[in-house]
Amino acid sequence: MTARAQQVWFRDALNVELRSVDMPRPRPGEVRVRTRLSAVSAGTELLVYRGQVPADMALDASLESLSGSARFPLQYGYACVGEVEAAGAEVEASWLGKRVFAFAPHASHFLATPESVIVLPDDLSFDDAVFLANMETAVNLVHDGAPLLGERVLVIGLGVVGLLLSALLARFPLQTLSGIDGLARRREIASDFGVHRVAGLDDDSQGVLGLSSPGMDLVYEVSGVPQALDTAIDCAGFAARILVGSWYGSKAAPVALGGKAHRNRLTIRTSQVSTLAPELTGRWDKARRFASTLDMLRTVRPSRLISDRVALQDAAELYDRLHRGAEDVVQAVFVYD
Repeated sequence: MTARAQQVWFRDALNVELRSVDMPRPRPGEVRVRTRLSAVSAGTELLVYRGQVPADMALDASLESLSGSARFPLQYGYACVGEVEAAGAEVEASWLGKRVFAFAPHASHFLATPESVIVLPDDLSFDDAVFLANMETAVNLVHDGAPLLGERVLVIGLGVVGLLLSALLARFPLQTLSGIDGLARRREIASDFGVHRVAGLDDDSQGVLGLSSPGMDLVYEVSGVPQALDTAIDCAGFAARILVGSWYGSKAAPVALGGKAHRNRLTIRTSQVSTLAPELTGRWDKARRFASTLDMLRTVRPSRLISDRVALQDAAELYDRLHRGAEDVVQAVFVYD
């Protein structure tokens, strides 16, 4: 039996359309998933929407669903939760009705292999599980940053990833945990998540965060704004680590690596969730990291970050709002009937 699927397509820069297609029965070894929610990434997806991703670069070479290039037209999205409604030959009947997460583009139905989806535990709601991709990123950032007891830690950028990262860091015995973001609503949520001090972009962050001396031991840059790297350098103390979790796409900006950056012997490292740090792979694999991610979803319960529930038919309006800087949106999700 076929299904009629609704799909979001990025036709070209600043142009989104809804397509209706026939979704066939799963082939041998496949399942068909009916989507209940999918989360919109206001950072990465806006790069795609604005045409700011290098066209010759794979969207994500580690994910089959996003292994194609960034050339328009294309589908995008990587955080869907739903239920298996059909299974092909060679798939056990027990898969029918399973609640799953998938790194799949926004669509009401999609095909996947059982190996490419994550079965959700019964005690995790769809509203919390839809944050799995961003929570995995937060877990990865904690692993790569390796915060130490008593350190001074700063998170620059309190979007969804920055907030989830802050919620995890708040569970460490740090001396201080600080955050910087331009939006008051995000700063309020960060305080609720356990961040000790928050500052706005126009604040005297040196005074608000106590940075005049001795500076931060560990700085996370997850704002998506290249210029924030200079802020990270300014806030870092001697021999500090700066971990860059942002993806800037084709955006670029000069970074001030003279003066303070040179004298302070800073370590600047990039982090990316598609792979695990080589020093961890002897004991960690993707399955173990996903298990930890599910535990953190149960602990943090990030569903409270959902600010907008949008019908798929209104996708173009949502992306336009985000493009124009909708300050009231924390996490938008598409809902599916």
